[in-house]
Amino acid sequence: MWGRQLERFVAFWTLLFVRIVTGLAGEGRSVWKKDPHFSPVSETQMFLYDTFPKEFLWGVGTGAFQVEGSWRKDGKGSSIWDRFIHSEFGDADSTDASSDSYTLLDKDLSALDFLGVTFYQFSISWSRLFPTGVVAAPNEKGVQYYNTLIDSLLYRNIDPVVTLYHWDLPLMLQEKYGGWKNESIIDIFNDYATFCFQTFGDRVKYWITIHNPYLVAWHGYGTGIHAPGERGKITTVYSVGHNLIKAHAKVWHNYKKCFQPYQKGMMSIVLGSHWIEPNKSEDALDISKCQQSMERVLGWFAKPIHGDGDYPEELKNEFSFLPRFTEDEKNYIKGTADFFAFSFGPNNFKPPNTLPKMGQNLSLNLREVLNWIKLEYNSPRILIAENGWFTDSHVKTDDTTAIYMMKNFINKVLQAIKYDNIDVFGYTAWSLLDGFEWQHAYNIRRGLFYVNFKSEKKERIPKSSALYYKQIIQENGFFPRESTPSLQAQFSCDFSWGITESVLKAESVASSPQFCDSSLYLWNITGDGLLHKVKGVKLKTRPAQCTDFVSIKKQLDLLEKMKVTHYRFALDWSLILPNGDLSVVNRQVLRYYRCVISEVLKLNVQSMVTLYHPTHAYLGLPGPLLQTGGWLNRSTAYAFQDYAALCFQELGDLVKLWITINEPNRLSDVYSRSSNDTYRAAHNLLIAHAMAWKIYDEQYRSFQHGKVSLSLHSDWAEPANPYFESHSKAANRFLQFEIGWFADPIFKTGDYPATMREYIGFKNRKGLSYSSLPSFTNEEMQLVKGAADFYALNHFTTRFVIHEPQNGSQYEFDRDIQFLQDITCLSSPSRLAVVPWGVRKVLKWIKKTYGDIDIYITANGIDDQSLDNDELRNYYLGKYIQEVLKAYYIDKVKIKGYYAFKLTEEKSKPRFGFFTSDSKGKPSIKFYNNLISNNGFPTDYSVCDPPNQEKQCSFCLFISQKKPFIFFACCLFSTLILLLTIIVFHKRKRRKRFKVKTIQRTCVSF
Repeated sequence: MWGRQLERFVAFWTLLFVRIVTGLAGEGRSVWKKDPHFSPVSETQMFLYDTFPKEFLWGVGTGAFQVEGSWRKDGKGSSIWDRFIHSEFGDADSTDASSDSYTLLDKDLSALDFLGVTFYQFSISWSRLFPTGVVAAPNEKGVQYYNTLIDSLLYRNIDPVVTLYHWDLPLMLQEKYGGWKNESIIDIFNDYATFCFQTFGDRVKYWITIHNPYLVAWHGYGTGIHAPGERGKITTVYSVGHNLIKAHAKVWHNYKKCFQPYQKGMMSIVLGSHWIEPNKSEDALDISKCQQSMERVLGWFAKPIHGDGDYPEELKNEFSFLPRFTEDEKNYIKGTADFFAFSFGPNNFKPPNTLPKMGQNLSLNLREVLNWIKLEYNSPRILIAENGWFTDSHVKTDDTTAIYMMKNFINKVLQAIKYDNIDVFGYTAWSLLDGFEWQHAYNIRRGLFYVNFKSEKKERIPKSSALYYKQIIQENGFFPRESTPSLQAQFSCDFSWGITESVLKAESVASSPQFCDSSLYLWNITGDGLLHKVKGVKLKTRPAQCTDFVSIKKQLDLLEKMKVTHYRFALDWSLILPNGDLSVVNRQVLRYYRCVISEVLKLNVQSMVTLYHPTHAYLGLPGPLLQTGGWLNRSTAYAFQDYAALCFQELGDLVKLWITINEPNRLSDVYSRSSNDTYRAAHNLLIAHAMAWKIYDEQYRSFQHGKVSLSLHSDWAEPANPYFESHSKAANRFLQFEIGWFADPIFKTGDYPATMREYIGFKNRKGLSYSSLPSFTNEEMQLVKGAADFYALNHFTTRFVIHEPQNGSQYEFDRDIQFLQDITCLSSPSRLAVVPWGVRKVLKWIKKTYGDIDIYITANGIDDQSLDNDELRNYYLGKYIQEVLKAYYIDKVKIKGYYAFKLTEEKSKPRFGFFTSDSKGKPSIKFYNNLISNNGFPTDYSVCDPPNQEKQCSFCLFISQKKPFIFFACCLFSTLILLLTIIVFHKRKRRKRFKVKTIQRTCVSF
């Protein structure tokens, strides 16, 4: 009795342990239950730089019908696809137009050598061995071809992974038996498999019975888009699936019993699937629908084979006509796979209207579906037996998008292995060659090697994806290209730590005028609730103060919490000079801005003031200037000069850092009617900046001692495809058109970049553009060249650039570039890629291109949706500032300051702010505070610790900032002392009186 109880106890805890470690079968739905405290910057969710296990297998695959060609050569029989393409694809010249691997085997082998794979997954053409499908005397030419292929692979130390059936059923079996609808095919398929085991099995260690039976049944006998093209009843589809499962099981048992004991091979069936995500991860109904979707596709075949031998309960409940397995059949089918062979590619997602999406969202997250397989089928060993994507037929070797899809898929597999303990032992890239792509014929390409189907030699030319896959195989994973370790160091002690704000909207009237109004008011609280002036009564008032502006008080409060040394904000030109000239000057607005600067100085914070900050939504020009053409009119530049001079005169004694214009290189969206409009507006902006700089240099610098520049949007550009020189040239061209466009005239030559002029001229000669860059006169060149005291850049992300020829006279078309989104990059809600090393690269590029000049990063930040835990912003700040430190410390770039973007967010716009629109602070404030207080990333001590006297000055600063509070406290304290003194005095007086009375009474009694 005790022994049984002990057994049960041990069994229970063993089962519980297995459940915790691996998960029990049938728990797949837990994949969609997301952690409510999920972090967007968790290391387990980001791109993983690591290697695969040493024994990991790297392979590539093809399907016989797709690449072999020679459909009538050397006695080969017809297959259902031979007939299907002639009836369905009138313009398809059969598969003789494909890669012709049957006669060009040596070229395939050379391609495999180039990649360095450890296995090659190919299929045997059933009708090439047995033209009628029935096992009789084999076609010796076919046998010889596959023997030669297998022997050649083994000679190269490449393992053959052989698929018995990849959709090309012999036509005779379809015509005589009705194909897979007929159970008779099961025995015929087993006979064919037996011959293959006998003939090739001594050299083959991995067998696949059937490739993706879901597509065979669903598209071959349901939708009709695959051969044999039957659009039958749903009952037929599931009947075909039933026969495919039993055919697989029979072949597996045959091999297990008769061949595996001495051939020592393994066998499985390739099962394909999509992946799907719930509309709402917290909605149990949506999760149930996702589970149902997966069970109807992958579970249909996986549960009988890898599960309990029967169909999913959901499938049985939904379809009463579903064929039933007997108990013996369940036991016979269950476990008939030595590993889980999984296909995840475009054929599993197209056409999307044929998938049981259940109202949820399709997803390409390979890691998630691998987790589902692990939980649903008790942690099987997994071979990725088909994975990859496609390109359009016109794409030759520049398949850049395929690189990024491959990068994403393979890294998801690596994450699944490293983080989720999923036993994936191999990966098959699909496919080796361009070929016939089923219902798409030759309209798409999936090969790693490009093949010109119309050429006679049909050379295998490696695409970018082949080069990339070769690199992954050689490195057995991913190594970071930017591998400089993190620094423990600090910036210079006078480094500027700032925060950037956009245009400050000035208050024309003080929000708190109560101390300035000498009238006395009565509040009719029980009547109309209004204030009524008391006539004839005047009170003593104090002069107006800057803190009468409520918005200034708020800004001071926010800045005090930021603990920055510098504050960058922009003035509103149209408010200061509403007419665009000096005829009307709004002195109240100027006073407001002066108040901002002076009050900020009391916090020991310097201001960097931007004169003009245009945006796509608000150009920011005074109305009269807009009406006369804005920046298309040279007079606007002269108006800007007058406006700048006024600001220098009124505010310059308090400001040491000026920005004339923010991001003039991003105004192309506003002046986009033609490229010539864009270039003309940019030319006038350059002249306006130079004139403003010159007037400061000549009239104000000598006594104000400030510095002036303009701020350029300076994102880094990286070639999207490192294997193509055209992409590298496109990335450099982007930098010249984006940054050099304004920086070259100012910091270098006094003229636009030669690259820019030459490329526009090249397009003009080709008749692709009629653009023309303006020319600088000698006087303008002298004016512009050197018209900046430092380089100011706004940097947010890195752009991945593709060379894309375009026709038309637009600024964007002149560049001939397109941007590609790297889906493996961490990105923000507005799709800004987080690429920290990009800021270091652009800083080094600026130094190399424009010399050893002072540099201020005047805006750097990211949008983060979270209001109470903006981890993405913390991650961004830490990583980007670390790269800025590397540029400063290692590359010796003269970086003078860093300004985070931005102080407060705006309603209905991406959340860039450290504070919400209603001034609520976010956790990233504390993170940035720490970076500022440490002046970077110090070791155990800071070289910038202030001496004692500086600490005393900080105390003095506190005293000066809290004068009203301290005065009130002193008054209160004095009052308390006075009251205590009076109380003590009166108590003593009372005691004296009491003593006198007591003495008098005593004397009287005597």
